[in-house]
Amino acid sequence: MKAVRLLLSQDLVNYKKPASFQLKETYPLPPYSTVIGMVHNLCSYTQYQPMQISIQGKYFSKVNDLYTRYEFKNAMKYEAARHQLQVGEYGVGQGVATAELLVDVELLLHIVPEDQGLVDEIYTAFKEPREYPSLGRREDLVTIDEVKVVELSTKEVEIKGTAPEDYYAYIPCEMLADEKVELSHYLAGITPGTRYRLPKNYTLVNYGTEKTPKIFRDWHKINVVYGSATALEEESLWVDEDNFIAYLA
Repeated sequence: MKAVRLLLSQDLVNYKKPASFQLKETYPLPPYSTVIGMVHNLCSYTQYQPMQISIQGKYFSKVNDLYTRYEFKNAMKYEAARHQLQVGEYGVGQGVATAELLVDVELLLHIVPEDQGLVDEIYTAFKEPREYPSLGRREDLVTIDEVKVVELSTKEVEIKGTAPEDYYAYIPCEMLADEKVELSHYLAGITPGTRYRLPKNYTLVNYGTEKTPKIFRDWHKINVVYGSATALEEESLWVDEDNFIAYLA
């Protein structure tokens, strides 16, 4: 099957963890939902297009940066002693918070749409983007170093292979359970790497009634381990024509 392979770079970026507020923490690589959102935005898709994604990359270091944070409570009236800003009759608090940023990020992405007829459309969207692409926050701009349509095929790995240039990857736990790959620096009884449940796509679910609907996003999440993997010999894995392994999920 065909895939669009991207080599991207970013200077400073935050891939925000949903449950972090006072310190806006970041994932070490963008989650699946963030990459899928970038693809849908550049392609101007208004409905979800099912796709599989492989995410690999690295960063140089982390820094903390200050940003202006606004807080407000529904229907809270303005109080001069409490609020810094007044919007109509309501009060808004203004203060300082901290965001965690990754420095000098490099990414290797494989994008495999379920509808293979969309491959050329996605390729064109990144080759000739309609706007400057971003990944993470809106201000986290992306430099597109390479866009290429590649052929993915299942091959038996004849020799042990690792990710290129010390890249780390999101490795689906299913691949580890099936013993297709093992994490580098493996110790008996210990799984190296960091475990995440990453959001991928969602469906809208009404938890209210027909008259008073309460619509929430029901996220489909992928169990992965963030780590450096080694492909085991004689195991069949998705590999592109340049021998880059794709950890699809």
